[in-house]
Amino acid sequence: MKILYSVLLGTLISFVSFAQTKKENQQDSTQQKVNQLSEVIVTGSHKTDPAFSTVTNDYKKTIVQPKNMADLFNGINGFSVIKRGNYAIDPSFRASQYEQLNVQYDGGTKAMHACPNRMDPITTHVTPEEISKIEIIKGPFTVRYGATFGGVINMVSQKPDYLDKGFYGKASTGYETNGNSMVNMLQLQFIQNKYDIVANMGHRDFGNYKDGKNAEIPSSFRSTDYGVKFGYNFTKNQRLQTHWRQSFGRDVQHAALPMDTEYDNSSILSLDYSISDLGETFKSLSAKAYYSFVDHLMNNFNRPTFMMMEATSAVEATTLGGKLELTWQPAKKLMVFSGFDVMNIARDGGRTRTVKLDMMGMPLPNPMAFNDKVWQDSYINDFGLFTETKWSINPTTILTAGMRFDIVKSDIDDPEADFAARYNLEDKTDNNLSGTISLKKLVSDHFTVEAAYGRGARPANMIERYINHFTVGQDPYEYLGNPDLKPEVNNQFEIGFKGNNQKNTYNYSVNAYYSEFENYIVAVVDPSINRKYMPMAEPRNVKVFRNLNNAYKTGFETMAQVNFLNDFYFKTELAYVYAKNNDLGESLPLTPPFNTSLSLGLKREKYWANAQYNITSKQDKIAESFGETTTNGYETLDIRFGIKPIKNLSVGVAALNVFDEAYNNHLNFSFTNQTNFGRIPITEPGRNFSAFILYNF
Repeated sequence: MKILYSVLLGTLISFVSFAQTKKENQQDSTQQKVNQLSEVIVTGSHKTDPAFSTVTNDYKKTIVQPKNMADLFNGINGFSVIKRGNYAIDPSFRASQYEQLNVQYDGGTKAMHACPNRMDPITTHVTPEEISKIEIIKGPFTVRYGATFGGVINMVSQKPDYLDKGFYGKASTGYETNGNSMVNMLQLQFIQNKYDIVANMGHRDFGNYKDGKNAEIPSSFRSTDYGVKFGYNFTKNQRLQTHWRQSFGRDVQHAALPMDTEYDNSSILSLDYSISDLGETFKSLSAKAYYSFVDHLMNNFNRPTFMMMEATSAVEATTLGGKLELTWQPAKKLMVFSGFDVMNIARDGGRTRTVKLDMMGMPLPNPMAFNDKVWQDSYINDFGLFTETKWSINPTTILTAGMRFDIVKSDIDDPEADFAARYNLEDKTDNNLSGTISLKKLVSDHFTVEAAYGRGARPANMIERYINHFTVGQDPYEYLGNPDLKPEVNNQFEIGFKGNNQKNTYNYSVNAYYSEFENYIVAVVDPSINRKYMPMAEPRNVKVFRNLNNAYKTGFETMAQVNFLNDFYFKTELAYVYAKNNDLGESLPLTPPFNTSLSLGLKREKYWANAQYNITSKQDKIAESFGETTTNGYETLDIRFGIKPIKNLSVGVAALNVFDEAYNNHLNFSFTNQTNFGRIPITEPGRNFSAFILYNF
């Protein structure tokens, strides 16, 4: 890993030196346009944006209450969230989740979780106040941003505004009644022609919330974070930027996981370089290197099982990677993006158990101590080469084609004896081929049609390969990894159109897709393998990860908005996905139900307001093998209002779940190892009032 990091850093320094020599005689202008880094994927140009890409932003006007990262996905059509509490929340898009989604930060930076139960996904290491927008590619329709199976999610942090030089900042605070929760944030920035500095820090203190039946859900947590971003502009077309951030989670309660987090510390460092206007053929060059480290400690000290067995687990994850991309134009109508990227994931750590009672429930005179290997010192390395071409057939038609080849190497350096006895643990190498072709047609200034095919290949993740008799699913089964898994492949077809009328009094969009899966990875009960821990407990058998070959999904998203009386609008969005596992005769797991939202709002310069009615249908198409049960439908109403009483001050208030509905989302995990809660899906917050204040200076 040190060698890899040195190579990446050396590459960056070499290109910086080259660029300085090439451009040393250029003079900067006070009105210079600084080159933008590749952290932005969606630029708003139909000639450069990937197929079926979209961007969401302006959060202060749509989410005015304090929030965690999950709130940024809840309002995006086609998205759901997988919830294990109020902290460990993962986005799900069209029934794809976890490593099926390529989730990144600022155009490629990644921070992989250390906990096998995903107490600490990347969304816990990035605070929402930092994020200016979220960019989404809805399938494997680009090869430039790493191996992609179900789509790309890029969380873009706030950038300096070069039109305003000098010292600026903003501060915000918020409060939620349901949980007595507080959020505070401070951001400072200093901008000059040659350089800019952005620093931010925040603190979040969330208490246990109550659901619609007034039951208190164990979900409290505290987190503190800070970050510093420094950018230097060598010339008007050349920039180097470094970003350092740390996040510290404390005393995190996970309602649907067997343990709680004592602490979760993460550090992320990234270095970006870009240069443009290189010449007639070679247009620009960009490079990125990043490093992240997550140190995680969990225990069961406040759980019912503590009386029988004391357990602590200290685990860590290191993610190291980088990317080099050249943009070149071999012909007037051709734009080509070529490069390579690399990502290394390494995890280690173990669990210490002290057994206090015997199998009859009697105290042991001498408690027995055991050490269990969680990650068994495993790693996965992904080396990718890619080329993507955009052909402007004519001013209104763009054809995009791309190919990607990944060499994925995995190994385990400290296996448990039983795991080593079961499998041949030699180094594994997967050679994955991905590709895409898409056509975008501007039929008129007010109507666009897109069609795309993408083949995305995903290698098995570390849990699927190397977990050894740990409970990592929604059910109480122990799970066993399988190092011999084949890569999972998504063959996705999609067609869509969007448009508006000349006066923009209405706009609409429709997307329909179909995915055929190869080697889909699921965990299946193996009756020949018994539990390793607490062998007399139920269920007695374990689940082993396997490849299945007969699975697919299909669905659609639609949106329609009518604008009237200058400032008012009515908007409706619908999202539906149907997934089928024909091998097991059931749905694929974590498939969300049919969702509909109806919004009535007002947008003006000084104030804004909206009421959103959410309708979620019953979900009876379930994966019983995953431990899912039928989920009833529900309806909720959210009301938000914001105002700018003076120039630099924004104030927002919200009433969420106005009807105090008692419900659970289908993707919520079930209560686990909790007093007074059976193994049923965790419920969502009941009625909640919030206030939010933002001041710019």
